[in-house]
Amino acid sequence: MQQTILEVQDLSRSFRSGRDPLHRLADWLSGIEPPTVRAVEDVTLSISPGETLGIVGESGCGKSTLARMIAGILPISSGRMRFRGESYESLLSRKRDALKIQMVFQDPLSSLNPRLKVRDIIGEAAVVHGIVPRSKIRDYVSDLLARVGLPPEAAGRYPHQFSGGQRQRVGIARALAVRPEMLICDEAVAALDVSVQAQVINLLMDIKRDSGLTMVFISHDLGVIRHLCDRVAVMYLGRVVELAKTEDLFAAPTHPYTRMLLEGMPRISLKRREFLPIQGEIPSHLAPPSGCHFHPRCPIATQECRQVRPELREVAPGHLHRCLNAVAS
Repeated sequence: MQQTILEVQDLSRSFRSGRDPLHRLADWLSGIEPPTVRAVEDVTLSISPGETLGIVGESGCGKSTLARMIAGILPISSGRMRFRGESYESLLSRKRDALKIQMVFQDPLSSLNPRLKVRDIIGEAAVVHGIVPRSKIRDYVSDLLARVGLPPEAAGRYPHQFSGGQRQRVGIARALAVRPEMLICDEAVAALDVSVQAQVINLLMDIKRDSGLTMVFISHDLGVIRHLCDRVAVMYLGRVVELAKTEDLFAAPTHPYTRMLLEGMPRISLKRREFLPIQGEIPSHLAPPSGCHFHPRCPIATQECRQVRPELREVAPGHLHRCLNAVAS
């Protein structure tokens, strides 16, 4: 069996719906449970050392919530996670070991402290946790800036003095400063121009090649996922509906939702084709459909799909999906 660095088993995260104090008091007096949003539901997956796992899906499907749970930013509601065979609770209780998983956020401006210079943004955690002595932090920060393609003099500037792509490079350098084993990129290129996206993606690929980092890359851009990732997990309404190697997923998707997503990808071709968007609206997390969550929008749904919740099952070696009726392409 291939060694895994991260194991996620039946992971779920629920949120109480935000209601004003008067409604919460009325609910409490009447004994009514407040509405609950199941943002992530029973996610099971594993990641091997040095692998890049892509997570895709429409907005609101739970990608970012899953990323924040893996990073230890959000507590889990149920399920378990293990990092190199050790429980997350044990790992996060030791501050130095908790640094092994770092995250790069979508908006680099809001994720960087505007009052700190870049040398402090990048070097502070490394000094506080004893990774680098304060006397050597200047050279350490300069090396990290060079690694992400920024000049040494950038260390004396503030975040607002950089472009969006440069700020994202600062965010990547900050994550690398504590020498993590896993890097989680949550829509890390979504807010950037296309040309800058390519630069940041190439930078991440270089970092992965040089350091062997394990990565989780979250995006709604299937072209980026295809270029960067080894395997892909497709999420819909909090659940993983398909999981496969990248080449297998793009060559032979099995779940109807994945097929419809791939059909909507832009392609450079002289052949004319008709674009058919996914019909219907995304259901509410407050009242998800029974059975298969996708059945109200699915072209092959049956009465069984409306009643039976499908489990994630293997349809080919390393290829799993959550569908009662789908077959391999």
